[in-house]
Amino acid sequence: MKVGNNIEFKTVKAEWDVYFDMALAMLEEIMKNNEKGKDTVMIVPVGPTDQYPIFARLVNQLKVSLKRVHFFNMDEYMITPTEAIDPEHPMSFKKRMNTEFYSLVDPELVMPESQRHFPEPGKEAEYDKLIEDLGGVDLCLGGLGINGHLAFNEAAEEDDPITAEEFGNLGTRVLPITRETRTINAYGYQRGDLRGMPEWCITIGMKQILNSRSVYIALNRPWQHGIAKRVLFDKIQPQIPATLLRNHPDVKFCATQEISEGMF
Repeated sequence: MKVGNNIEFKTVKAEWDVYFDMALAMLEEIMKNNEKGKDTVMIVPVGPTDQYPIFARLVNQLKVSLKRVHFFNMDEYMITPTEAIDPEHPMSFKKRMNTEFYSLVDPELVMPESQRHFPEPGKEAEYDKLIEDLGGVDLCLGGLGINGHLAFNEAAEEDDPITAEEFGNLGTRVLPITRETRTINAYGYQRGDLRGMPEWCITIGMKQILNSRSVYIALNRPWQHGIAKRVLFDKIQPQIPATLLRNHPDVKFCATQEISEGMF
């Protein structure tokens, strides 16, 4: 169904179906571009990640080459405002991409390491320029934070004077992670170890997300019902970053029945 002028809202039965639908969206974009003989540029998340083993299996079984695919990871944890988390740390997004996707794809099909991009502190402008030099992003995939963040573009405080337009022009940068995000991530990924959660991150910008030709948002956690409802129906504002997607021409939400119930 269509919500507003631009958001296609799709409901699937269960959590696994969201991951399968997400994997299919990735596969279809790559196969379409492979047929045209052009590169595919995607912004990809760590959270969710259960789509990656499904996607890897489809790639292997269908013999779909990823040699012309560039993956730009959305974000990464930081230990300090200048030091990224060790790439071998269990919480490292780079490590999770390697173990949950890259290592699962047949070597003759997987993209070279030079096309597996991660944001790095001190190289934010280079990250944004590389996307631009590649012709922009074909498909941006991600989840939805409890405060409406996309990637780690954390929600502006209520008294922050930044406008929606200014927020939408923010590029890749380092910033502190809000307590809300740290809490829900500790619950979801660290068995409740809030004190063990990093307090800093580097994130791709809202500008890069909103400039993507197509955006896919996966709603896979029951608690996302509340924030998704705000994203769809509250006013567009930097205090709920994902509301800015309502100005984008091509957005798809895929949610479980549990999340969709009572949404409309």
